Amino acid sequence: MLRFAKTVLGIILRHPLPGVTMIPVTSDGRIVLVRRRDTGTWSLPGGLVDWGEDLTTTATRELKEETGLELIRIRRLVGVYSSINRDPRMHSIAILLEAEVRGDLQIQDSTEITEVTYFTPESIPIENLSHDHAEQIRDYFQGVTRLA
Repeated sequence: MLRFAKTVLGIILRHPLPGVTMIPVTSDGRIVLVRRRDTGTWSLPGGLVDWGEDLTTTATRELKEETGLELIRIRRLVGVYSSINRDPRMHSIAILLEAEVRGDLQIQDSTEITEVTYFTPESIPIENLSHDHAEQIRDYFQGVTRLA
């Protein structure tokens, strides 16, 4: 049934969906992750690009909705992740950005997110991350720019 649903979705959409994921870094070097309601796993904040949005607008909106934080600046492009298997729900392309952020943690979209918290780089639950976010975080810490 899942294969059938993916096939139908592929016929309707006909193209992968672009999205943004972020490594939100605070001034003291902590990284912000969100806990997904659907899987209970930790995740990088992010989401799909809405019609008429550029990537910076999407990053700003998704960061605010999921964490309550303000995007100060995008520090760098970490990578572009397009594997068909990176997201179990659909074929999506994630553009990973390192983002300098500030503000107070506050979930604004509780339909998707159940928790938001700061992690030191050493305390990130790398084995309990959704999608391909473990790969994305590893690339970030290795300082590479990845096209996958």
